Amino acid sequence: MAEGKGIREVGYFDCVGGGQVFVEREVAYLGHVRSPNGTTTVDVSDPKNPRLIQTVEMPMGTHSHKVRVANDIMVTNREVMPFKSGRSPDSFRGGAPSYEVDHDSVPPDFRGGLAIYDVSKPGRPKHITNWETGGSGMSGVHRFDFDGRYAYISPTVDGYLGNIVMILDLQDPAKPEEVGRWWMPGQWTAGGETPAWKGNAHRCHHPLRYGNRLYTSYWHGGVVILDIEDMTRPKLVSHADWSPPFTCPTHTALPVPFPIEGRTIMLVADEDTQKIEPSPPSFIWIVDISVETNPVPFATFQLDCFDGSVQPNFTGCHQPCEKITGTEVPVAWFSKGLRVVDIAKPHSPKEVAYYMPDVPQGSERVQSNDVTMDERGLIYLYDRLRGLHILERV
Repeated sequence: MAEGKGIREVGYFDCVGGGQVFVEREVAYLGHVRSPNGTTTVDVSDPKNPRLIQTVEMPMGTHSHKVRVANDIMVTNREVMPFKSGRSPDSFRGGAPSYEVDHDSVPPDFRGGLAIYDVSKPGRPKHITNWETGGSGMSGVHRFDFDGRYAYISPTVDGYLGNIVMILDLQDPAKPEEVGRWWMPGQWTAGGETPAWKGNAHRCHHPLRYGNRLYTSYWHGGVVILDIEDMTRPKLVSHADWSPPFTCPTHTALPVPFPIEGRTIMLVADEDTQKIEPSPPSFIWIVDISVETNPVPFATFQLDCFDGSVQPNFTGCHQPCEKITGTEVPVAWFSKGLRVVDIAKPHSPKEVAYYMPDVPQGSERVQSNDVTMDERGLIYLYDRLRGLHILERV
C-alpha cells in the first residue's frame, strides 16, 4: 500500500510512464520514455479526476520524453532511444558512461532534434515544425529548457563528440534559428580537438537558464556555469567535476532563486545510472556559488535507508522539482518515490515529507522519474514505467 508523511494523494492518472511532466494552465504535459508513446496531454483542472485530452506518437526506436510549454508553444525533444528495444529502462544496467543505441529499429528517415507545436488551445498540440540536428544516425536532443522564446538545448551535432550546449531562437516557431553554442574543449573532434575522457562521457545533459546564466549539467563532466549575456558567445564562468572519484553522472544543476543564510546556493542532483563502477545510490549536493567562479560543495543529502552498500541502478536520486518556491524542495527519488528536502539550513538538509507510491503494474519497483508543481501548489510525481500521481502537502 502507498504510504506517506506530510503528503497525501489527490488523484492518479493511469498511463505509460515517462521522463518529464510539465503543467501549464491546468494541463499536464507528459513526455513518455518508450515509443510509440510520445506526448500525452491531461486535463487536471479537477485534480481528483484527471482526464485524457490528446496523444502524440513517435516512431519505434525513438522517443520524445521531455516537454516544455510557454507562450502557447509546446516543445518536445526527438531522440533515438538510449537503450535496446525490448529492454525496459529500469532493467538497463549500463555500466560504461555511454549510451547503448539500437539504430536498427530507428526509421531511416528519422532525424533527432525538437518538435514544435501550437498549444493556444491548451492540451491540443498542433504541429508547426521539426528542428533537426542533422546527420544520419544522430541521437537528437536530450533534456532542455524553454522560456517562451529561447530554447536551451542539448543536441548531438555533426563533428562533435556527445551532446553540446546550443541556444535556439523560436521567435518565429516555424523557423527556429541557432543563436549560439558552447562545448567542453575536447568535444569538437572535427576541429582537431582530442577528448581527455573515454567515449561520450562528457556531454551536456541539460542547461537551465536563470538570468544571464546557464546552469548546465555535463554528465561525467560535472557542472558548468555559462555566461549568456551575449547569447551568440556563451562564456565559461566556472566548472566543477567530482566524477571521478564519485561514480554517478551529474543530472541537474539547479540554482536556488533566493539567498539562504546570506549565500547563493545551487542544488546538484547526480543520476543513479551509467555509473563508472558499481556503487551506492546517487544523492544531492549542496553547492555554494556565492563566488560563482569557484563553486564549493559543502553539504549533501542522502536517504537514511541507504547504508553505503552497492545498489542496482535506478535506486537513488534522480530529479528535483525545477520550480523552487521555498526551502522545501520535492525530489523524484527513483525507487523511493517522492522526497521533500528542506534546505533552510543548507549545511544540514533534512527530509520533512515523503510519498511512496504503490509499485506500478508491470514493474518490479517504483521508478519515480520526474516531479513538478503547479500554481495551486499541487505536486505531480511521474513514474518512469507507469502512472502520474497528483499530490499535495499536508
